[in-house]
Amino acid sequence: MPLSEQEQRLLDEMERNLYQNDADFVATVAGRRGKPNYTLVVVGALLAIAGVAALVAGVITQLAVIGVVGFGLMLAGVLIVLSPGRRDAAESPSSPAAVGAARPSAARSSWTERMNERWDRRQEGREG
Repeated sequence: MPLSEQEQRLLDEMERNLYQNDADFVATVAGRRGKPNYTLVVVGALLAIAGVAALVAGVITQLAVIGVVGFGLMLAGVLIVLSPGRRDAAESPSSPAAVGAARPSAARSSWTERMNERWDRRQEGREG
């Protein structure tokens, strides 16, 4: 059964809004996390494992201090693992990429803006 004109217009409007909101969401979320620092991931995992061991040791020996220290180690390890990674290698001044990079954050934001503009133009072209 075909849609009426009003239903078709409403569906098209909903689709446009979805595309616009999705493009905004992608642009917002795209630059939040960088490359993970694997050294910090390994250190955090080892701290969390040591914390579990200390917590178990605290339960076995019935010493609350050891259990609290173990819980603290576990928490610190998990926070280290989940901490945001580096944005990219260009941010560290000693990296070779930093020497050749003129302005990585400005280039990234303008790139996303250009992609959003291209997306909007495509959507307008499809509608008209």
